[in-house]
Amino acid sequence: MARSRSKSSSRLNRDAEKLVSLSLSLNGSGSRVEDRFWERELGALLDKLMHGGQDATIEAALETLYQRNAGAYEILVEQAETLSESFVLQKDGRDYDVLLIVAPVVAWTRFSIPYGPIRADLLAALKAHLHGHILAGEASLALAPELYSVDQMPHSFSATRQWLARLGAQALELPPPRMAAGEAEVANLLADTRYLVGAVAVPQGAAVFRWQENPGKSEPTRESCLAQWVAQATPLFADLLPGCGFECLLPDAYYVNNREADRRVRPLSLRASVAWLEATLSLAPEQLRAVIAACGETEPEEYRIGFTQRQSNDVIYGCAWPVFGHEDDNPEMPTIDLIADQLRELGITDLRKLPGLLPMEFCDDCGAPYFPNPLGELVHAEPPEDADPSPAHFH
Repeated sequence: MARSRSKSSSRLNRDAEKLVSLSLSLNGSGSRVEDRFWERELGALLDKLMHGGQDATIEAALETLYQRNAGAYEILVEQAETLSESFVLQKDGRDYDVLLIVAPVVAWTRFSIPYGPIRADLLAALKAHLHGHILAGEASLALAPELYSVDQMPHSFSATRQWLARLGAQALELPPPRMAAGEAEVANLLADTRYLVGAVAVPQGAAVFRWQENPGKSEPTRESCLAQWVAQATPLFADLLPGCGFECLLPDAYYVNNREADRRVRPLSLRASVAWLEATLSLAPEQLRAVIAACGETEPEEYRIGFTQRQSNDVIYGCAWPVFGHEDDNPEMPTIDLIADQLRELGITDLRKLPGLLPMEFCDDCGAPYFPNPLGELVHAEPPEDADPSPAHFH
């Protein structure tokens, strides 16, 4: 789930101006002692804003810092994420660290990727394996009883904190706060991520994960914990995701794992697109052409790939490769070349890489993104009339 920057007005309110000032001060700090002072000030203000649901103020400050000071921008993002995915709860006079975690499953299919309620027996088994292979011995865990699509996940800091508050209270067997119910339309994609969401509570200062329990020892490691999780969780997710290929990622903190899932799903989207075209339209990879274009306002925000038949300029399908800021900067392998290499590995040899930057255009009627054709135009993807353009449900 990439964090998208909202467009803010040029005029900041008082709290947004204070967020900018505090972030700049923390970025300029010369000692850990001073760091802690600015972190306390910044944390208190962010806590107040999230509690009041004032995400627009936080986003306005982030947009200003993005344009003015990259270091201070990263600091404010980190502080806001930390305070929305973790906090301290008290039970029976004892403080507990509470962390929102996700166990992502990156899935691909020719059909429709399921989501929704998890059977009680499967949920209990997943919880047992998290305790057995991922979480520290003192950890308490509450799991949401659904497998979520990214479209159903919180899209603001305050909403994320609400999920944390509710699940964290359940982990400690405290009365959960009320949370507004919401409905979200789930996109029907050929490759997407599904999330198992939970909150972990440990006595303050204690280890959260199994790989923290023996500092300085070689085992367990993240890698060994992941291997055990994959071995035990794969049959359970196979039950939840019929008709899908999938990959289980290491359960970890909310934001870092959302970003990792976003990165991992990108090449799978290419694979799923080529497989769908072959299965649905009987077009082998060598019969296809792929056109790759960078799209954005002033810098690439995503790369869009339009698929055509080799002797045609008509785009019959398309997919996107989101860009996650500086994480994707690699002078030795530009992103457009990386995408081209992935497509060659899938058997597509006719590749067009468009120069420059195209606008992020969408269809006014249906909201679908436009994809590039070989002429350098962004157009609506139009599968042949006898093809069903959406994935079918698996039966």
